[in-house]
Amino acid sequence: MAHTRIIVALILAYMLFGVLLNSVGTVILQSVNSFGQTKSDAAILEAFKDFPIAITSFLVASFLPRLGFRRGVIIGTAMVGLGCTAMPLIPTFVMAKLLFTIVGVAFALVKVSVYSSIGLVTNSSAQHASLTSIIEGLFMVGVLSGYWVFGAFIDPGNPASLVWLNVYWLLALLCAVVVVILLVSPLNEREARGSDTNIIQGFLSILRLASRGLVIVFVFSAFLYVLIEQAIGTWLPTFNNEVLRLPTAMSIQAASLFAATLALGRLGAGIVFTRIGWYPVLNLCVVMMALLVLISLPLTRGIALDPSVGWLSAPLAAYILPMIGLFLAPIYPAINSVMLTALPKTDHAAMTGLLVVFSALGGTTGSFITGQVFARFDGQTAFYLSLLPMAVLLLSLTAFKRLSSAAP
Repeated sequence: MAHTRIIVALILAYMLFGVLLNSVGTVILQSVNSFGQTKSDAAILEAFKDFPIAITSFLVASFLPRLGFRRGVIIGTAMVGLGCTAMPLIPTFVMAKLLFTIVGVAFALVKVSVYSSIGLVTNSSAQHASLTSIIEGLFMVGVLSGYWVFGAFIDPGNPASLVWLNVYWLLALLCAVVVVILLVSPLNEREARGSDTNIIQGFLSILRLASRGLVIVFVFSAFLYVLIEQAIGTWLPTFNNEVLRLPTAMSIQAASLFAATLALGRLGAGIVFTRIGWYPVLNLCVVMMALLVLISLPLTRGIALDPSVGWLSAPLAAYILPMIGLFLAPIYPAINSVMLTALPKTDHAAMTGLLVVFSALGGTTGSFITGQVFARFDGQTAFYLSLLPMAVLLLSLTAFKRLSSAAP
């Protein structure tokens, strides 16, 4: 019963960050509409989110076991609640940068804490893989709901209106609810504390992990995965608006299909990985992703503006392209689980810190490159570019399989 309560509490916190982190695509679009930013300038928001994640993850991974994973989630969620409260009070692009900085710092605390806690509430590698996929799947449910929540606050008659900022009052309230739930949800963390007695030893454990070949291939694979996910997810609302010619609110809501397929893929993977090995599944997934890119993007050429476009008359590509998420989804939780179950629980916080660092760098790289190509060429070229990291990821997964099978 105690484990069930803490799992529910951690999932709720993680889902909330799903809404906030992946709102960056929507906020980029609205920064162009409401704050008068260019696409190139607005693309910097991804860096304001991801660089704090990377830096904070490296700094906190060594002492979070002593601070406490539950406390880490509480602190991170409370920080974001305050940031959300400030956003509608100071409606500027500078405040948007500050908010995503706060979200990045807080998410570093939350993700390291949540991933490190999974090993404390599961008893086998199969359970670990299943719960990891379920948690990441529900994270994507948060992402999915975020598109619709933000879309509901946008004035369809005046996309430049600042009324969309009222969504942050709702998010601040949800942060408060999550903090209260966590305060009454206990977690036994003794197994994760290990024998490190100071922060220096914690940093040394991170560096020791980073020197292993298996870990190097793992973090590179995670980097490529997040690069692909953020390249597509962050710019899909803008792609829908400018390439598929959908209205602003519908562009954001249609992008939720990508989040929906990611959620379905991860929840489904939670079942599949209890029966089938991860390696053949992930190879098939990467191949299917590339095929969907090659099938959908040719359908986006020459689409004319239609003021009366709706869900039944939207271009076919608006439904095919987001299906990439169904096959992208299982990759991240699967490789994370394989890596973490190969390590003792005392190393999980350090390993998760490295994971979050390289995930954040991958997210920033993918979003920045896609934004620059989008601005200088077109949306089709930007999305075709995703085929390159997909090919490299296929090779990286092969190396990861070989090294993980040889690991003691």
